[in-house]
Amino acid sequence: MLLRTADPFREFDRLTQQLLGTTSRPAVMPMDAWREGDRFVIEFDLPGVAKESIDLDVERNVLTVRAERVARNGDWEMLASERARGAFSRQLVLGDNLDLDRIEASYDAGVLRLVVPVAEKAMPRRIQISTGQETVQGSTEKQAIEA
Repeated sequence: MLLRTADPFREFDRLTQQLLGTTSRPAVMPMDAWREGDRFVIEFDLPGVAKESIDLDVERNVLTVRAERVARNGDWEMLASERARGAFSRQLVLGDNLDLDRIEASYDAGVLRLVVPVAEKAMPRRIQISTGQETVQGSTEKQAIEA
C-alpha cells in the first residue's frame, strides 16, 4: 500500500523534477539513435501514449516528434504521480546526407521507431579512371567509324 505524507518540501521537489527533469528522468521523451549500414535508426520511448496522439513532421532538415499522454479522469485520489502527462515534443536536426523523403515510422509496445536512409548522393561510389591512351583510341575509333 502506498503511504502519502504531508511533506511540502517533498511535493515541491517532485514538481521541480517533473518540470525541469533530472539526469535520471529527463522531462523530454528519452531517445536512442544509431547507424546500421546505410540507414540511421532512432527510437523514442513513449509508454502509455496512444498511436493516434503521435505527430511526426519534417520541415527542411528538422524532424519534430510530438506526442501526448492524457491524464486519467475519474472520481479518485492520486497517491503517486511520477510519470509526466500532457504534450511532449522533441526536435532533431538531421544532416543533409539523409533522405528525408523516405523516412519509415513504426510504433510498437510504447516505442516509436524511425528509420532514416542515407541519401543516394551521400553514398560512396567508385569513379572509373581512364588513361590518356584510352581517350586517344576512343576518338580514333570514332573517326574510323564515321569515315
